[in-house]
Amino acid sequence: MIGWPAREDQFVLAVDLGTGGPKVGFVSLVGRIAWREHVEVATTFPGGGAALQDAEEWWRVVCEATCRGLSSGAVSPEQVVAVSCTGQWSSTVPVDASGRPVGKCVMWMDSRGARHVRAAVGGPVAGYSPLAAARWIRRSGGAPNLQGADPIGHILHLERDDPGVAAATRWYLEPVDYLTMRFTGEASASPASMLGSWLTDNRHPHSMSYDPTLLKMSGVPAGKLPPLRPTGSVVAEVAPGIASELGLGPHVKVVTGVPDLHSAAVGSGCVLDYETHLAISTTSWISCAVPFKKTDAFHQIASVPGVFPGSYVVVDNQDTSGICLKWLRDSLLDGTAPGGHEESAATYESDEPGRSGPISFDALTDLAATAPPGSGGVVFTPWLMGQRTPVDDQLARGGIHNLSLRTGRRHVVRSVLEGVALNNRWLLDYVERFVKRRLDPIRIVGGGAQSPLWCQIHADVMDRTFERVEEPKHASLRGAGLLGGLALSAVTPDEVHGLVPVDEIFLPEAANRPTYDAIYHEFTRLHGSQKAMFRRLNGRARTGRDGR
Repeated sequence: MIGWPAREDQFVLAVDLGTGGPKVGFVSLVGRIAWREHVEVATTFPGGGAALQDAEEWWRVVCEATCRGLSSGAVSPEQVVAVSCTGQWSSTVPVDASGRPVGKCVMWMDSRGARHVRAAVGGPVAGYSPLAAARWIRRSGGAPNLQGADPIGHILHLERDDPGVAAATRWYLEPVDYLTMRFTGEASASPASMLGSWLTDNRHPHSMSYDPTLLKMSGVPAGKLPPLRPTGSVVAEVAPGIASELGLGPHVKVVTGVPDLHSAAVGSGCVLDYETHLAISTTSWISCAVPFKKTDAFHQIASVPGVFPGSYVVVDNQDTSGICLKWLRDSLLDGTAPGGHEESAATYESDEPGRSGPISFDALTDLAATAPPGSGGVVFTPWLMGQRTPVDDQLARGGIHNLSLRTGRRHVVRSVLEGVALNNRWLLDYVERFVKRRLDPIRIVGGGAQSPLWCQIHADVMDRTFERVEEPKHASLRGAGLLGGLALSAVTPDEVHGLVPVDEIFLPEAANRPTYDAIYHEFTRLHGSQKAMFRRLNGRARTGRDGR
């Protein structure tokens, strides 16, 4: 254990680099968030399947936020003992030998490398060569994304289509590993941070090397991949120049970065086998630690290197979850207060007296609460950017089904909340088959979990008890802090569950079960009935020829 001051008074500079921008905070070694800030950054979509962010902007934001946090007085520089980074994964930052970006970050939804991936592993079985798929899944638990939306696709695109960036690149880094290198000056990664590359032999999670067979099959240059270190280990100390610039004290340790899957697990308190959490964030997932390596290739579920060396965690993902409510507000409702008498109870925010402004998320959920469970039969499918688990179909698109002249805005808004929960129930069915047990209770995290109504809808739709953790929106930030505590041996794994407070428990209401069972029966049939239409209408998006 770390000596004086007590672990409650020692802090981690925690960075949660989400797709929407970095959250920066100071979190005690036992998970108390003393100060935090979120700064938004933009994703650009220049066409041809490209999706890009500016990694240099991330670093500037992180540095400025760190300085603001220290100047706030919430913590003193002497109290900061570690740095821990988490966030988005399956994105790629090309950097030079010093860790400076030589091009934009290629984001997890960038599909420009699709043709190169298909040339490497494509074939007649679900798009894959049977031999290539078998070798990949046997070793890593997954396989390259055929749409090019993962590090293999990104790297092949840069190496073969952007020779200027490729020539200037010393390392291809995940975003969390990029930030770690900026703090330390050392290139590093871990089996957890590199799980989206599918280039490690995860049958042997203690191994700190890339698999030579997978490297050869992928065509990725092995010399540009960062050295691997154990997940949860200390990489180095903050470089003296960076420490001086940020106002940190000497000897601050930097731990290996992890994906938000891992930090959310820790931040929910779910690190021991079968302790389960669900995230309603931009995306959704259901995960728990498990004592085995396994892959369900047909439903895109796998167990991958976990929080601790030698451990595994279930990985799955639904690409659009909490963002569906934002889409509804900003696109369908145009972000402004709707008219009509049934919305009169909602309140709207505006800086100009007498003028309606952006509708708040609280107002939307208040409006949804006025609609009956089941939304009057309206069914929303939340596949706004495709579907990944339990059905992998990047051509799928969302829909609002069974509308009538009696349908009002309140029904549509509630149907969006219910549609996300129905999709999560669909996922839970397959996750429970994967782990061969009922998962209950489930801790719930993410920005969407701030809504008690949305939590209750999940409990009712999924027939599970949900435990909402305190400050659910910042679970990954808390998790990054606790990971610092674990890396410095100030916290033990057995303690984590009890260190994360729960602020409300949601029990399923039996009266709503028949309604949601009936809707769920129809929901799970919608993709199959529309799959051919998705292929006809959206097939061009697969190659990016239509500019998506």
